[in-house]
Amino acid sequence: MNLPKEVQKILSDIERKGFEGYAVGGCVRDTVRGVEPKDFDITTNATPQEIQEIFKKSFTGNDFGTVTVFTGSKKENLKTVEITPYRVERGYSDRRHPDKVCWAESVEEDLKRRDFTVNAMAMDRLGNVVDPHNGKEDLSKKIIRAVGEAEKRIAEDALRMIRAVRFACVLDFEIEKKTREAIKNSAHLLESISNERIRDEFLHIIMSERAMEGVEELRKTGLLEQFLPEILEGYKVDQSKHHVYDCYEHSIRSLQYAAKKNFNMHVRLAALLHDVGKPRVKSGDGESATFYNHEVVGAKMTEKILKRLKFKRSDIEKITKLVRYHLFYYNVGEVSESSIRRLLRKVGRESIDELLEVRMADRIGSGVPKAEPYRLRHMRYIIEKVSTDPVDVNMMEIKGKDVMEIADISPGPLVGSILSVLLSEVVGDPQRNTKEYLTRRVKEISKMKEEVIHDMAKKAKEEIDRFETKRDEMTKKKYWVS
Repeated sequence: MNLPKEVQKILSDIERKGFEGYAVGGCVRDTVRGVEPKDFDITTNATPQEIQEIFKKSFTGNDFGTVTVFTGSKKENLKTVEITPYRVERGYSDRRHPDKVCWAESVEEDLKRRDFTVNAMAMDRLGNVVDPHNGKEDLSKKIIRAVGEAEKRIAEDALRMIRAVRFACVLDFEIEKKTREAIKNSAHLLESISNERIRDEFLHIIMSERAMEGVEELRKTGLLEQFLPEILEGYKVDQSKHHVYDCYEHSIRSLQYAAKKNFNMHVRLAALLHDVGKPRVKSGDGESATFYNHEVVGAKMTEKILKRLKFKRSDIEKITKLVRYHLFYYNVGEVSESSIRRLLRKVGRESIDELLEVRMADRIGSGVPKAEPYRLRHMRYIIEKVSTDPVDVNMMEIKGKDVMEIADISPGPLVGSILSVLLSEVVGDPQRNTKEYLTRRVKEISKMKEEVIHDMAKKAKEEIDRFETKRDEMTKKKYWVS
């Protein structure tokens, strides 16, 4: 449980000046767990001014007296370390920030104001842990427990409710019973928290390995209803014979597959929201249920949700598009290449792989055993086929007018034949596609008899056809299609 040498040196420098210093919070939690911390925080009984006198390479700029110290380390998580004086906080009229911050006398006082016991530990430079709230024990039991009275901790900062779910989700812990009950009783306080902060905590959950469990815990504690009520409209809403689960469970299972496959944020959110419009368009029950235009309605709802949660415009556009087109139709032999080109234009070539990943998540979320059946692999093949630049004279660094000028010939079939010969050489060796090489070859070829050039062109076209056939066979092999 040793702290990094950079942190030990800072603590040693603080002690040499007659002050106390401890690593504190999440970095201690992770160090005790044997996990590399993402960053390091230090607390001390020195004032901000005294901290800056000790560390010349530092700066401060917030209301909590935090001083950021440059360590000179090459490791990203150790380039800077934040040092904050022991403090106590009073009054939380906005349910988020303290109305008043006062310096405290001891590290134990500072730890009292922290959110959860696993985050309320301090460690000195020798690795000794100050643990007045039994955080080590809760770590060993894998429990998220509020420090002191749970209701009081939540009333101070309502965001702590989602943070509790986030920590439980990311660490694979359970929320302690009294803390969980306090969250359920106080869920309505989340309305006082900015949508940006809620979004950030929600994304931590979505991007974890246990994303499905995290969303389900948000539902059970009543938090999901506060910031994403649309997804709950699908709870217990049955679907047609093609689905094993109701709309809500289908959505979180789709998300879980996306998390399992480590798909990106766009795909995970699209997987969660792709069927959000179903409850609003549902007609009929049981096997006869239909959900016409749910992808259109769902896309509009998704855009509204993401705007409310203050996502970036580019993210909103991409995720909304994935929801809108997740229901694309493709059957081998039924859908033409032109249809695939139209889909590519609508979704964007850069997003088509993400769209297929959403479909894979959708399939697994529906209860089927195979994420990527033959028709999806075949579709990937067609996408690559129509996206690959054709073998064409336009790909060369020399054009018809250049050939006429170099060879001093008029427009006609001879120009096309010379270009065909050059193209076959470039296809065989792309490094030949230079102005210098092709100019030299035009001069050499143009000295030959015209019938010889036409015969060479005929053989060149056959060679190009063989190349395209081989390329197509390799693409089919890549996706295991015939």
